[in-house]
Amino acid sequence: MPQMTLKLVIGNKNYSSWSMRPWLALRANNIDFEEISIPLYTDNPADKERILNFTGSGKVPCLVDGEVTIWDSLSIIEYVAERFPEAKLWPADRVARAHARSISAEMHSGFVPLRSECGMNLHRPIRSVALSADARADIERIDQIWSECRTRYGKSGSFLFGAFGAADAMFAPVVHRFRTYAIEVSPAATAYMDAMMKLPAFVEWTKAGLAETLVIQKFETA
Repeated sequence: MPQMTLKLVIGNKNYSSWSMRPWLALRANNIDFEEISIPLYTDNPADKERILNFTGSGKVPCLVDGEVTIWDSLSIIEYVAERFPEAKLWPADRVARAHARSISAEMHSGFVPLRSECGMNLHRPIRSVALSADARADIERIDQIWSECRTRYGKSGSFLFGAFGAADAMFAPVVHRFRTYAIEVSPAATAYMDAMMKLPAFVEWTKAGLAETLVIQKFETA
């Protein structure tokens, strides 16, 4: 019986940081999938209805694998890691794997001030803005996470745990945020960002996002 193709439902590549995460996990590991793109925030009821046809959450991303539907970026990445163990999305070492899961969960649930004040917008001209103390604390914490991972696990590759993995996918949109808002980070964090921005899948997503023409005005204010 032929294997069914995965379907990944995503939003605008220019803005949708949550969509970027599982997309990158799949593409960087050469896992075949059909991409279904649905524009967000268009005030078109048909677009919302299309999303609801895939998931009752009414949100993207969403992964469809035959009769299985998974929503939420981190849940999708966890499912992909189980479905394709050869991709090695999580480190093989138990201690490193626990660390990778912890920082991925921290990214998933935290850093709200940074998200609010530095939204992902690939078209945005590179320039800094005045940030709150809470957002600056988020930046310091992320820099600490990246630098610590690179020190502890970076000998075998250029990413957080050596080879590209789930944790890198979770932090990928932050790389764009730091770039477009001209946020200064430590040399170790800068080197990590450079490695991410050279990753072919990261480059592919970025080019596609920059090619989009839909403008969502509420994300163009910062």
